[in-house]
Amino acid sequence: MQHLSLYRKYRPKTFEEVRGQEHIVSALSAALKNGTVSHAYLFCGSRGTGKTSIARIFARTLETNDDDLYEIDAASNRGIDDVRALREAAHTLPFRSKYKVYIIDEVHMLTKDAFNALLKTLEEPPRHVIFILATTEGEKLPETVVSRCQVFTFKKPSQRILKDLVLTVAKKEGTMLLPASADLIAMLGDGSFRDTHGVLEKVLNAYNGKQLSVEDVEELVGAPRSILVNALIAAVADKALPQALQAIDAASASGTDMRVFMRLVLQKMRFILLLRFANTMEREIEQAFSESDLTLVRQYAQNKDAFITTDVLRDMLVAYEQIPRAIIPQLPIELALMRLLGESRDMPLLKGIAISRAAAS
Repeated sequence: MQHLSLYRKYRPKTFEEVRGQEHIVSALSAALKNGTVSHAYLFCGSRGTGKTSIARIFARTLETNDDDLYEIDAASNRGIDDVRALREAAHTLPFRSKYKVYIIDEVHMLTKDAFNALLKTLEEPPRHVIFILATTEGEKLPETVVSRCQVFTFKKPSQRILKDLVLTVAKKEGTMLLPASADLIAMLGDGSFRDTHGVLEKVLNAYNGKQLSVEDVEELVGAPRSILVNALIAAVADKALPQALQAIDAASASGTDMRVFMRLVLQKMRFILLLRFANTMEREIEQAFSESDLTLVRQYAQNKDAFITTDVLRDMLVAYEQIPRAIIPQLPIELALMRLLGESRDMPLLKGIAISRAAAS
């Protein structure tokens, strides 16, 4: 029997199963109910947010038979000849359905000439044809194409939605995950249903009959170790620049993805501030962490002298956003720490780290 990936196995098959895109489901359902279905739709949104899944559900709800449903990858069928062939086929009547539905994925990859050819069909479409264009880069589409479509923007699913998804799918697969482990998997999914399923599948494939701890999940998916994340937070809270820089250096030396590392740091700092200013959120926060991590969050939330402030969180967030553009990934974090914790008194340590890196290279 062919193995199905979790994403394919659990992708939604009805509008009721769709998560996180209620605004789109509501609009499409109303169009179906009222008989106001458009001839062309444009689905915009980042990868793994459900664009193709909802397009397929929409086609099925229109009672479009598989013989009349066409999925085209514009990344590999992007030329004018491909679109001309599509235009000619579109004018033939459906086999067994009221509508022929064309789902064109990554439509922004079409050439300029191909777009011009497609535009003619969008301007005067056959009555029996519905186009659903999907793209991760809507800004690359010609305005003439966009203006002839009903546009829907897909939102990234929230951390809570992805966490619930992880717990639900894991349970269906016969594995009980700790809430903190599910939260880590959801975070690594980076706002994508598909990527979250992928991370979870990696974890479940390594399942050996025991309940997986957060540490187990960290090891399985190559996530930054909590001990280094917590070491950085403790160093910032104590205004200890040498220890903070050592934590960053240790994380970098272990091959950690610095963006993932910083996301974990930011998540814990955020919860420290939330717990400090809104202790009614403790129940929710308890579900996000292991017992040791929860102890750290509570400790610094209760300690008003701890240097975890809104200014610190803002500067660390700016550093996180700068990581993709930095020649040295950890450099924006190091600079932020120097600004926050004091630059001049710790220069000997910085020189020592620089010398050790140069020797290692």
